[in-house]
Amino acid sequence: MNIMLFHSTYGPRPAVGRAADRLRAAGHEVWTHDLFEGRTFDTVEEGTAYKEETGKDELLRRAVLAAAPYSERGLVYAGFSFGASVAQTLALGDDKARGLLLLHGTSDIAANASVDGLPVQLHVAEPDPFETDDWLSAWYLQMGRAGADVEVYRYPGAGHLYTDPDLPDWDEEAAEATWRVALGFLDSLEN
Repeated sequence: MNIMLFHSTYGPRPAVGRAADRLRAAGHEVWTHDLFEGRTFDTVEEGTAYKEETGKDELLRRAVLAAAPYSERGLVYAGFSFGASVAQTLALGDDKARGLLLLHGTSDIAANASVDGLPVQLHVAEPDPFETDDWLSAWYLQMGRAGADVEVYRYPGAGHLYTDPDLPDWDEEAAEATWRVALGFLDSLEN
């Protein structure tokens, strides 16, 4: 599969490169893009301040420009937390999207969003302070109404960004389970 992978609010940390390498080792072509222009952050608060300073429209513009050269190939959009919200926005607006892999995050869904059976897989901690149960229930229903085919995987006791071994949220067991299921999902899109 052709995968466009977006980083979290922390910026393009080493975990994003390791994830891309894992996906490449499984036979996928992967592109990552630095939406923060070289900046990485030690805290969510610092990254959030940069996001707000830069603005949602500018960050989405950067993401669209990053994906545009590859979208004709039929991309799987993927991302971590904030990057998942970016991936979701792009996938819902790209009629050639092959799939959507969300790690640790979701986003608002436009009322007029419409996809034709887009395969979507979400992996999220349980509980997750950024992805509450009420939010996820509403998100799931809205994605279904938009026409997506959604699978949700919850990981009890894991921290928000549990796939990043360099953060306090790291949960090796949950991370390995996530990657095992996610790689199976990506393989299923090949058929």
